[in-house]
Amino acid sequence: MTIERKWWQSAVVYQVYPRSFQDSDGDGIGDIKGITSRLGYLKTLGITAIWLSPVYASPMDDNGYDISDYENIAAVFGSMADMEELLAQAKAQGIRIIMDLVVNHTSDEHAWFVEARQSKANPFRDYYIWRDQPNDLTSAFSGSAWEFDEPSGQYYLHLFSKKQPDLNWENAQVRQAVYDMMNFWIDKGVGGFRMDVIDLIGKVPDARITGNGPKLHDYLHEMNQATFGERDLLTVGETWGATPEIAKQYSAPERQELSMVFQFEHVGLSHAPDAPKWDLIALDKGKFKTVLSKWQTELPVGAGWNSLFWNNHDLPRAISIWGNTGSYRVQSAKAFAILLHLMRGTPFIYQGEEIGMTNYDFEDISQVADIESLNLYAERLAQGYQPEAIMASIRAVGRDNARTPMQWDMTEQAGFTTGQPWLAVNENYQTINVAAALADKTSIFYTYQRLIALRKQNDWLVYGDYQLLETSESIFAYLRHFEGQRYLVVVNFSDDPAIFKSDFVAEKEMIANRSFPDDLSQVDLAPWDAFAVAVK
Repeated sequence: MTIERKWWQSAVVYQVYPRSFQDSDGDGIGDIKGITSRLGYLKTLGITAIWLSPVYASPMDDNGYDISDYENIAAVFGSMADMEELLAQAKAQGIRIIMDLVVNHTSDEHAWFVEARQSKANPFRDYYIWRDQPNDLTSAFSGSAWEFDEPSGQYYLHLFSKKQPDLNWENAQVRQAVYDMMNFWIDKGVGGFRMDVIDLIGKVPDARITGNGPKLHDYLHEMNQATFGERDLLTVGETWGATPEIAKQYSAPERQELSMVFQFEHVGLSHAPDAPKWDLIALDKGKFKTVLSKWQTELPVGAGWNSLFWNNHDLPRAISIWGNTGSYRVQSAKAFAILLHLMRGTPFIYQGEEIGMTNYDFEDISQVADIESLNLYAERLAQGYQPEAIMASIRAVGRDNARTPMQWDMTEQAGFTTGQPWLAVNENYQTINVAAALADKTSIFYTYQRLIALRKQNDWLVYGDYQLLETSESIFAYLRHFEGQRYLVVVNFSDDPAIFKSDFVAEKEMIANRSFPDDLSQVDLAPWDAFAVAVK
C-alpha cells in the first residue's frame, strides 16, 4: 500500500499550558514572552510543534477556555505583538505553533453573546441555543446545562460553565464567523489547531444528543474546505466518545475532515464504567493492554490516524495514578514513555512530563483553583460527603494536578516566577526540575529526547504494523513489523519483578530504561523495566 506521508505523522507535539509554563514579568502568571524564552529548551528536547492552550482574550472563568475575543490576546498573557514574536521565533527553531480552537462555546462576555441576550429579536440571538423550558441535560461542571436569562425570559445552553454559552452550529453565520477567525490565525502562520470538545458541535439538545450529532461530520468537512483543507496543517479533535470506527470518520484522508483524534478510552479505565471520574478504581492491566492495542490494530495506516498521550491540562499526572512516584518514579516515568512513544500515532507530551512531574498533595480546598473541582466540592458537600473524602478525589484526579507551575530549577518558586505564583508550586521542585534533569545524563528527559530522535529517524516506528504479545498480566509486550524487519518492545508495568520468555534473538538495541538483556529467551525484569530491540 502506498502511504501518503505527512509531517505530522512523525511529529512529536509538546503541550504548553501558558498560565503555568514560564512567567516573564513577575505577576505570578505564565505568559507568551515566557514561552518564547524557553524555546531553546524545547528545541533541545527535539519536539516538532507546540500545542498552545488558549491565549485569546478571556475573563478566565475556565482559564482561557472561555473566549471573549478570538482575534485578541488576553492581557495577562501579553499582546498580539508577543504572539507574533513567538510564532516567528518558534519558526526559526523549526517548531510549529498549534492553536487551541475552542468553538463549541464562547465566554458570556463575547460580543456575540452580549448582543444575543439583549432581546429575542437581536441578530445575534440565534448564534446561541435558547429554549423556553430546560430539559434534563447536565453540565460537565455539575448541575443543569441550562441557565435562565431573566432579561430575555429564556434559558441558554451551556454544557460547561454558565459563563460558557454553547454556540449554535446550525446557524450558517456562526460557522462562517468561525472559519473567518481560523483563517485569521492561519494567515498569521500557525501550524494547525487542537479542537476543544469538537465532537459536541453537532449537538441536538432537544433530542439529548451532545456528542457525535448527525451533522457533526458535515460541519467538519465544511470547515476543512473553508480553512485548512489545502494547507499543510495539523488538526486534532478532542473526541471523548470516539471508537476506532468513529475515528476513521474524523481522520480518513478521503473524508477531508481532520488529521487525527484524541480518544480517551484508556483514560476511562481509571474509573468504573458509567461512574464519575472522581471515583478511582485499580487499573485492570488486561483491559489496559486490550484498549491500547485495539487503537493500534483497528485504525490502520491509510484508514485514519491516532494520537498518543498520557497527560494533558485536564488530566492528573499518569505516573501518579498508574505509576510509582516513590522508589520507582524515574523508572516508571521512563517505562510510560517507552511504552507509548514506540506505538503508532503522533505522540503528545504535556509540560513537565519529560522530567517526571507528579500530582500535588493539596491540603484543603483553599489551595484549589479549578472550577470543575470547586463545583464538585460544593456539590458533594451538599450531598453529605466528608470534606477529606472529597479532597482525596481532587488530589487524585483534579485538573489542578496538571496545572501547577513548571519546575525549572531549585530557586524560589522553581524558577517559574519572581512573584507569587497563581497556583502553588509542587513542594518536590527541589529534586524534580529541568536543571537537575539536564545535568543528569540518565534522567527521564534524555529518555524522551532519545525517543523523539528515534521517531524522526525510523519509519518503522511511524508506519509499522503492531502485534500484541501474550504475556503475564504485568508485562506489556508488542512487536512492530515494517518492511521485513521486526522490533520488540517489552515493559514491566508493575512494582514487582517479572520474567519475560520468548524465542526472539536480539539484533540491535534501540532504547532501554535500565539495561538491555543479553538473552531474550528468559529476561528477568526488575520493577518498571522497559526496553526495545530489533529482533531477527
